[in-house]
Amino acid sequence: MHAKDILIEGYGRIREEVHAAVGGLDPDGLNTRPADGTNSVAWLVWHLTRVQDDHVADAFGLDQVWLGQDWEKRFGLGLPRRDTGYGHTPAKVAKVRVDSAGLLTGYYDAVHEQTLGALRSLTAKDLERVVDDSWDPPVTLGVRLVSVLSDDLQHVGQAAYVRGLLQSAAA
Repeated sequence: MHAKDILIEGYGRIREEVHAAVGGLDPDGLNTRPADGTNSVAWLVWHLTRVQDDHVADAFGLDQVWLGQDWEKRFGLGLPRRDTGYGHTPAKVAKVRVDSAGLLTGYYDAVHEQTLGALRSLTAKDLERVVDDSWDPPVTLGVRLVSVLSDDLQHVGQAAYVRGLLQSAAA
């Protein structure tokens, strides 16, 4: 198995978990924050998708799906165009509200398809390419892709946990 195949498998698992975390939730389930200062399922899935979109597009020299396919307009969040949610205050987290799970999964699926297209073209040598030299040591493409994979899996796990909390409280 090649490294790109392992990455494709890993990113595929994010997609499965995103759909499981939001599937069947109504707007209340998507947007409710279980306590002050916490994140909603919608914010967590939006954020992980924005980070993947931003970082993969940057690393491969692609346009962000968020901007290039008008997802920013479809969401209509009133946030800066390139906002990924990094460092959001509770007030900014509260701005990320969606009317349907389909909006979240639609955006995620579009980002996932762009990610898979980029991953399919990878060679082992590509993974050594430096994509961010503002760090010490500089960040290679391989490290960036694993970092995004890890971050996304953590956030989708948080979304599943929040979903469980809300469903348990409603029962």
